[in-house]
Amino acid sequence: MATDPQVLDWLLDSDPAVRWQVERDLAGAPREAWEATRARVGAEGYGAELLSKQDQDGQWAGGAFFPAGFFDSPESKEPGQPWTATTWALKDLREWGVDAARLPGTAEKVAANSRWEYNHLPYWGGEVDVCINSYTLASGAWLGADISGLAAWFPAHRLADGGWNCEAEEGNSTRSSFHSTLNALRGMLAYERITGDTSLRPARRGGEEYLLERRLMYRATTGQLVGGFVTEFVYPNRHRYSALVALDHFRDAALLDETPPDPRLAEAIEVVRAARQPDGRWLQGAPLPGRTWFDVDVPQGEPSKWLTLLGTRVMEWWDAAR
Repeated sequence: MATDPQVLDWLLDSDPAVRWQVERDLAGAPREAWEATRARVGAEGYGAELLSKQDQDGQWAGGAFFPAGFFDSPESKEPGQPWTATTWALKDLREWGVDAARLPGTAEKVAANSRWEYNHLPYWGGEVDVCINSYTLASGAWLGADISGLAAWFPAHRLADGGWNCEAEEGNSTRSSFHSTLNALRGMLAYERITGDTSLRPARRGGEEYLLERRLMYRATTGQLVGGFVTEFVYPNRHRYSALVALDHFRDAALLDETPPDPRLAEAIEVVRAARQPDGRWLQGAPLPGRTWFDVDVPQGEPSKWLTLLGTRVMEWWDAAR
């Protein structure tokens, strides 16, 4: 599936955080061109705006996972959660492609000033929630923090069925979760790419096998769809699983590992293909509730450049291998 020229032009007319990935993954731009666009992410648009929200102590909104004072505020009774605190800001900046050099001293400031809301644990040591730890692992690798202890946490906390679950540490589940497992995989993959350390690769590939055995969508016990979230695509997806986000991970992993697409991805691919509109674009789903610093995508039901980028590069990767 080649990208429609009109869709490609539409995608290129974007914030640098989107544009550099379009240039690299879809437009076939030379490395120096997309790297030049990527270098703009921290200086303008979404990246620059989010960097401007950083506190003097290195945090965002005064907190690690939640804004300072959140649990004593009326906002804590509202649906969802705020997406404005340090963990979410670092995750966004890293995934948008901001150069870590634009955050000088952030790793040290966060180490000194930020503590998890859970038991006041030190930030770069991680928490008990695997999703939180996955974001922290990747962001720590990106910023050059000491995350050696946190890296060892992932193989040690993998469940017997092959994946991870955020509920496991509190004793609420012994079965892996699609959401938690994918977040763990994405964090470990980012860590490996950034650091070159392959020690987590066996755990990552084992977790990938957990999802592949379920063809990214189905319960192992009944063979039924694991949940409606699988076919609901939204950007930003934050922590939530979907077939599209999972496929984007498997594409990313295959490119790093230099392996072809696994045939067990086929059904998920067709789900994503079916969501593609006749004009070659994907529509925004229902945004996750909660306060944000600013909007980075369109309202529900409108064509999304972020989702179209993800959907198109996944389809092109799959179709090219066929």
